[in-house]
Amino acid sequence: MMRFLQRLGKSLMLPVACLPIGGILMGIGYWIDPAGWGANSMLALLLIKAGGILIDNMAILFALGVAIGMSKDQEGTSALAAIISWLTVQTMLGTAVVQLIIGADATVNPAFGKINNQFIGILCGLIAAWCYNKFHKINMPDFLGFFAGRRFVPIMTVVVTLLICIPLYFVWPVVYTFLVSVGEGILGMGAIGAGIYGFLNRLLIPVGLHHALNSVFWFDVANISDIGKFWGSVEGGVLGQTGMYQAGFFPVMMFGLPGAALAMYHTAKPEKKKIAGGILLSAALCSFFTGVTEPLEFAFMFLAPALYVAHAVLTGISVAIVAALPIRAGFQFSAGFVDWFLSFKAPFAMNPILLIPIGLVFFVIYYVVFRIMIVKLNLKTPGREDDDTAAEMNIELSANDYAAMAKAILEGVGGAANVTSVDNCITRLRLEVKDRLLVDEKKLKASGAAGIVRPGKTSVQVIIGPKVQFVADEFKKLVK
Repeated sequence: MMRFLQRLGKSLMLPVACLPIGGILMGIGYWIDPAGWGANSMLALLLIKAGGILIDNMAILFALGVAIGMSKDQEGTSALAAIISWLTVQTMLGTAVVQLIIGADATVNPAFGKINNQFIGILCGLIAAWCYNKFHKINMPDFLGFFAGRRFVPIMTVVVTLLICIPLYFVWPVVYTFLVSVGEGILGMGAIGAGIYGFLNRLLIPVGLHHALNSVFWFDVANISDIGKFWGSVEGGVLGQTGMYQAGFFPVMMFGLPGAALAMYHTAKPEKKKIAGGILLSAALCSFFTGVTEPLEFAFMFLAPALYVAHAVLTGISVAIVAALPIRAGFQFSAGFVDWFLSFKAPFAMNPILLIPIGLVFFVIYYVVFRIMIVKLNLKTPGREDDDTAAEMNIELSANDYAAMAKAILEGVGGAANVTSVDNCITRLRLEVKDRLLVDEKKLKASGAAGIVRPGKTSVQVIIGPKVQFVADEFKKLVK
């Protein structure tokens, strides 16, 4: 299970790396025009819409990343299948189709209006990857030969997705409604209830169900409308109470998560710090400046689930503490620096400046907790993967004939018929084979490889160095 989660986390790193720039663009645009969100400024409009291309379509990016990363040879057909799976779910479980199913006079459960979330994106990616791995080499009778092999994958993806939509139709609204009921049940618990909400808000992000709780506390499902009342767009705000379900997120998003990013950077392997640092720095800036935390959270939630649980607990503590103090701040976009700065103008703001010292304390807490857990539990956060060493990062190939090297490696593992999966990390070509006895390590070493690692009965890792991607590309051509 842990191996599956780590592979899933690795698959998400490519789309996650794209998100920070989107969040930053949206944050700058919102800062330029906080009231109109682009209605009063063409520059703000362009920035907000440009950033929204990535942030608003995060679930689709996750579907593509998971489909490619979890498929055997990262072939583009799996990405096409992911889009097909996504469109199938969005159509079959969308509000319009559900309305037709239950009848025009019935009310559609609000859950079906929240079906376009990250969980569904990841699920569609997994469906597509499974269908690709299962059917991409299937044979068909001659008269159906056109649909054989990879062309059969999209067809089966539709079928499998439709089958999965059946239980989702019944399960999704039940889970969503249950969470709304939980949210309504903790309303009278004061600061403790706010802390429980903060904890559940973070804990549910991987499955996209945090929207159910948000609808209770931030909007009008239970007549709280914490966001609307805080900014004065909804009547009924109470000074000292309104904003209690928002303010506690600022110390986490502006300071806590950047502290976690620093801990992950400091615990990364020396040879990987430069690569890990690029991802973590951009994600930390995005979290601090705009409050968009997904680029950073998805960088470790699957690679190190224990850290994510700790993050959820610390978020709950932050929200509870701030709710108990005479401190109120709110947001219209998210709990980053932009909204914190604009909170000073809000009618129900109280001492928002005090969030800075609280945030600095949480920066230290997050750094210490994350660093201790990463080291003590040997968690595989970005830059701490097992399959590369400092020596491997410095390997220089004697010749740059990647095609010839790939051909020699293929001969060494018993030919294309013996290869079931091709992947690569920073320095290694990672292969799965059918028959381990066909692998000839002497031939592999003669190919120019720096070494051979066999972590499992059917796993072979060929150490090549930083230029492994070029060899992997040529190897995949030969296998096809």
